[in-house]
Amino acid sequence: MRIAIYGGSFNPPHRAHALVIGWLLESGTADQVWLVPVYRHAFEASNDKVLAPYDDRVRWCTALAAPFGDTVRVSQVEQALPVPSYTIDTLDHLSQLHPAHQFRLVVGADILGQVDSWKHWDRIDAEYSPVVVGRTGYPSPDGVPCFPEVSSTAVRQCLAEGADASTLLTPEVLEIMLLERPWAK
Repeated sequence: MRIAIYGGSFNPPHRAHALVIGWLLESGTADQVWLVPVYRHAFEASNDKVLAPYDDRVRWCTALAAPFGDTVRVSQVEQALPVPSYTIDTLDHLSQLHPAHQFRLVVGADILGQVDSWKHWDRIDAEYSPVVVGRTGYPSPDGVPCFPEVSSTAVRQCLAEGADASTLLTPEVLEIMLLERPWAK
């Protein structure tokens, strides 16, 4: 089976994430998409990246995945790996656990200028055939749509201000965010 590994902070996951998932499946790029929320971000200290608790982000990803049925699942693999987690380690671990699957990494076009700082990007590129998805302000690969610019930071700010986030979040994630109010903690 062809599995697209879609990792990220998902702090929280938003509509652009759902659009990417939909495109990966509808375009035939993958048979399944596995969302992999980072347990601890490898660049967390250097980027002042503050993440919501891991269990919250897993629950939000599960809500994002729900409308896609069994074609999208949430993997908590990074919780079992050494910290900080590096993408290559996650991909290698999943490949060892599931040798019958072909894994491809999903990345946004915006990270291509940063791959020199990634651990073993050359191996990721050679062994896990990254699927580069278009991002506003960056060149899109041929045949790949440019997905809307939505950031989790903007979502959190919108919610903190009490503004309507229904255009930024899927209904399933919005419901959880409004019930739990994690941004207000």
